[in-house]
Amino acid sequence: MSPVITPAACSDIAELRQLYYAVYGPHYPVALGTDPAEMARLIEDPYSLWLVGRCADTGALTASAAIHGEAGSRIGRLEGIAVHPEHRSSGLAAALTGALCAGMLDTGRLDSVYATVRTVSAGPQRVVARNGFRPLGILPNAVDLSSRESLALYARHSAGVLDRRIPVPEVPAPLLPLLRTAEAVLGIGYPGVRAAAGPQPAPPPVPRGAGERLEMIEAPAFVRRRFRERFPGAEGWFYPLHTPNVLLTPEDGRFEVYAYLNRAGGYCSLLTAHPDPAAAAACLEPVTRALARAGAGYVEALVPLAHQEVLSAFLSEGFVAGAIYPAMRADGDGFHDYAVLSRSSERIDFRGVAVEPPLQPYLDCYVSAWASTHLPTSSEVAP
Repeated sequence: MSPVITPAACSDIAELRQLYYAVYGPHYPVALGTDPAEMARLIEDPYSLWLVGRCADTGALTASAAIHGEAGSRIGRLEGIAVHPEHRSSGLAAALTGALCAGMLDTGRLDSVYATVRTVSAGPQRVVARNGFRPLGILPNAVDLSSRESLALYARHSAGVLDRRIPVPEVPAPLLPLLRTAEAVLGIGYPGVRAAAGPQPAPPPVPRGAGERLEMIEAPAFVRRRFRERFPGAEGWFYPLHTPNVLLTPEDGRFEVYAYLNRAGGYCSLLTAHPDPAAAAACLEPVTRALARAGAGYVEALVPLAHQEVLSAFLSEGFVAGAIYPAMRADGDGFHDYAVLSRSSERIDFRGVAVEPPLQPYLDCYVSAWASTHLPTSSEVAP
């Protein structure tokens, strides 16, 4: 008998918490399945949609998934896919995902929806692929769920969105293999894109001891207020669906870096910097070290493909581009592509990763890019 799929209600929160515990155990680092107040906010959020599946016979809550949106943005995140262990292999995850996309993408409410998918097995990749999501890349060591796991980035776009991408004439050379991989896997084009002529200007050297003088302010309410003062609009905010909860700044206050730090999951997303991202380019190393000391074994940034200076700054500090998000942000009648760059302070081990064939080229591309960045060339190895 087909499950009954309905919108989640606040009266479901106790059952939902039990479901997420049964699926993920005590290490699930997402408020969606653990924090009653945040769960209630998402359920009542007019820009989001949370659906649950119930057994038609007993009424027991057996599955859950949501698309999380936000005001002023036409991007959503598919998250919290959970099916009770006793009801797996019944198509519940695919049914919920399909219903969510019908409600948020097919109706034109959103331009795209993305998902970060676990790679401990191929099942989650198949669920999203059956619902029209396509792989955009790999996020190595992206989250700590009792141990470090790599995630895959997938997305689904509304009809016609990918045809309205704004061309980029050139990018830093290390990004070209990723663009060619996306061309082959997604069937999109980067015609005429070339490597930027000559190296980008190197950022000024970081003064000795700058890492020790970098202050990290963990006061979420204060950080949010200051962030809204610095960025009253959305044009300076590169990462959708993430609200900053930490601020990093040197003693002289010449720049402020805003980030979202998830201690439970051991990861951090760099959102933007004031007065602009380039202002903090010279201090990416001490910023990353400070975040690692705070427990972020994985740090990532989402950067517009057209921002060569910022991309080059990240690449020069050991960040590696593992994914590309085409047509992520709307700009007038067109859409800008973004690159996802990351750096892990912990050893990356892909031996336990399960990838479906469409994702494999991204994994191969990342391994090659990581080796080019972090392994010495033959000319650098002493005879």
